[in-house]
Amino acid sequence: MVIKVPYVTAATTLFSFGLIFGFGHLRDSFRALLRLLFSSAAAADSPAGCNSKGYAPICVGKEDFYIRRFFRRVQDCFGRPIASKPDAWFDVVERYSTDSNKTLHRTTKTSKCLNLASFNYLGFAAADEYCTPRVIESLKKYSASTCSSRVDGGNTQLHIELEELVARFVRKPSAILLAMGYATNSAIIPALIGKGGLIISDSLNHNSIVSGARASGATIRVFEHNNPAHLEKLLREQISGGQPRTHRAWKKILVIVEGIYSMEGELCKLPEILSVCKKYKVYTYMDEAHSIGAVGKTGRGVCELLGVDPADVDIMMGTLSKSFGSSGGYIAASKEIIQHLKLTCPSHIYGTSMSPPAVQQVISAMKVILGEDGTDRGAKKIAQIRDNSNFFRSELQKMGFEVLGDNDSPVMPFMVYNPAKMPAFSRECLKQNVAVVPVGFPATPLLLGRIRICISASHSREDLIKGLEVISNVGDLVGIKYLPVEQEETTSVEKPKKL
Repeated sequence: MVIKVPYVTAATTLFSFGLIFGFGHLRDSFRALLRLLFSSAAAADSPAGCNSKGYAPICVGKEDFYIRRFFRRVQDCFGRPIASKPDAWFDVVERYSTDSNKTLHRTTKTSKCLNLASFNYLGFAAADEYCTPRVIESLKKYSASTCSSRVDGGNTQLHIELEELVARFVRKPSAILLAMGYATNSAIIPALIGKGGLIISDSLNHNSIVSGARASGATIRVFEHNNPAHLEKLLREQISGGQPRTHRAWKKILVIVEGIYSMEGELCKLPEILSVCKKYKVYTYMDEAHSIGAVGKTGRGVCELLGVDPADVDIMMGTLSKSFGSSGGYIAASKEIIQHLKLTCPSHIYGTSMSPPAVQQVISAMKVILGEDGTDRGAKKIAQIRDNSNFFRSELQKMGFEVLGDNDSPVMPFMVYNPAKMPAFSRECLKQNVAVVPVGFPATPLLLGRIRICISASHSREDLIKGLEVISNVGDLVGIKYLPVEQEETTSVEKPKKL
């Protein structure tokens, strides 16, 4: 997917950033002049937070400038505290600033807002009739933490049960749990490949994958986003050329992709990519953070949705903090790979194991999805999130928003571009009790700012229509409907019966 920015939009966006950066550098120049004239007074308020006692500044460079001159202006749109569970509606704590957003102060007031920001895809993060009592019981039995790693005293029966359940759920021989989703990628990849190996990564892979690839010491090459033809071209070049300088054959090659790309809402072209990988006998690693539980007929992710045999994907990664309403991550693969990871991955060996109540939450949620709770609630949740996602995406497109991603994906970003429109949209939605997430640099390229909507099975059709009405009105106010508007109005959509 290539985002084609309209010329006028690109010009105004560049002009806006030019103003921000230009005046920012001008202010820094005046501050540097003041520091020379009044060194002691200015040092305390220096842009890098350093002092005059000979210490090198900790925060310097382009990132520091960006944070001070741009992010600080919009930081009220991020990190908003909530005072309730992240259900379809949640309570957002009101904040204010008296120093132009440099410092934000919390109040005792809250606003009840429609939650279009959380990754609570199946609604398990709220109280659940099956999950919650079992989580409370596990807290009483095991406490909140094991205070130990899995290889020491932190390996409970719950951890063993969940690893077996995850392997059965994703249809792989074995699995390993880690306490943090981000660390699952950043710690596991260096345990799989190192110096002399080659990682070929999608250009839009998550930062956790980028961090893990860099930490591995392997050579990294990037292929164009979701482009199997470019992947094949890159593989041919790298296999024929071999390692840099020595031209020896690569020890191993690992191709890394995501099931659903978190900032695009786009499905991986998995069948085509696997075909290329099989042709050149290279390993595949797929991150299913946003797809496991949320897509597929029974919630088993993109393999099920796209008709791919899970055995064809060598290593499957997923997080437990989204569809399952808990925390942590997993790797599912062959028994040999999992055993290797249990003996070599530092996060598994040295890190504290997952909290037992968090483990129990995933066990209970998976059993609901599988129907092992004796009901069909899991199947209804999966059908609900699919219907909700496709309805919301279709209506946004009819309104004229430039929506990214594919059908069935619960992640749906739409483009904003302009750095002033992004916070304006977020603030105005919050005033009308709708919470959305603005996404900009460094999570996206500088000129491709967007609003990311996340849909949940817990949203009713009335909730979605309310959100669409607010988004449409604010979109008109801010001016971010870049595509032609269809005749049909959102409010005229017939409300179907609830599942």
